[in-house]
Amino acid sequence: MSSVFGVFKRVYAAFISPPRPPNVEDNNASPPLRIGILGAAAIAPPALVLPAKSHPEVELYAIAARNISRAENFAKKHGFKKWYGGKDGYQVLLNDPAIDIVYNPLPNGLHYEWTMKALAAGKHVLLEKPSGNTAEETRRMFSLADQKGLVLLEAFHYRFHPAIQRVRAIIDSGELGAIKEVNATLAFPNLGLIGNNDIRMNYDLGGGAMMDCGCYPLSCVRYLAFDNPSAVISATAVRYPRDPRIDTGTTAKLTFASPTPGFLPRWPEISVRAICERGSIEMFNFVMPVIYHSITVAPDGGVTRTEKAEEWWSTYRYQLEAFVDKIKGRTPQTWMSAEDSIANMEWVEKIYEESGLGSRPQSTYVHPTAS
Repeated sequence: MSSVFGVFKRVYAAFISPPRPPNVEDNNASPPLRIGILGAAAIAPPALVLPAKSHPEVELYAIAARNISRAENFAKKHGFKKWYGGKDGYQVLLNDPAIDIVYNPLPNGLHYEWTMKALAAGKHVLLEKPSGNTAEETRRMFSLADQKGLVLLEAFHYRFHPAIQRVRAIIDSGELGAIKEVNATLAFPNLGLIGNNDIRMNYDLGGGAMMDCGCYPLSCVRYLAFDNPSAVISATAVRYPRDPRIDTGTTAKLTFASPTPGFLPRWPEISVRAICERGSIEMFNFVMPVIYHSITVAPDGGVTRTEKAEEWWSTYRYQLEAFVDKIKGRTPQTWMSAEDSIANMEWVEKIYEESGLGSRPQSTYVHPTAS
């Protein structure tokens, strides 16, 4: 009963009424950063709307959707001041001079076009993962952000939580010796929740499991290995019957130049395990640890222990904190660099290539400054 109550308490604190940071006073001399969202996506409320409500330096300002009624309903439900809709709704939002930050949770195939347009409009961008359909798109987006002096962050929110950082700290401490292999797993059961019309099943919009769940374990393997892979040894895709260009599941085996092989297997759960020279460490639920997680450290010949990083903020709230810090010129607690985002997309493409499916189609949008 106590564990059930604990889960409820954590979910309430993370997703219903998140606590404000301690010892933070509203700075009336500095107006809040105003946020505009492109698309009334289902991920937007947990990923940004709720975290923003407990952050004193941001304001939920505008939402744009293709359907004006949907935009209006979203705005009124979540407390936005403005809403835009219609075929030009996204651009009208970008043209609003009051907006400082744009959150882009659009389908993968639209990430490049609308991130480039947002950056061109002088907005900082929080971009949902994966950053684009190809690594080249990702390079161009970060290049434009750098040229314009703007902050662009790919939203790998799990990286910002103390739990996964504790796992990396234990590995980095040398307690278990050098890493020999890393296994990361992430999957959702097929309960009919994803229909045939779901954007994740649309090839032209960058659909596929590797572009959805798959980018997480790939990122986590790279994060804990402190390195990029050196090669894809093998990759096998389970193809979607309605469109064989789409993968509903992918298995990949990667090697790392140092120290030894790493693996990305088919995902039956949400965990990551590093096998080291003198033991192993495993974290359950690295993606959403605030709900429940465990870190199991098993030294060879020693006593196995279980740790937890008891924190009330969600991964998304930690991510927003770092994003605002970066914009404000402060040093964020941790960061997802441009090089990291580009490398992750490079290896997504290499896995797709090895599986025989190939990369997702590059955007046809041509930006005036992208060459």
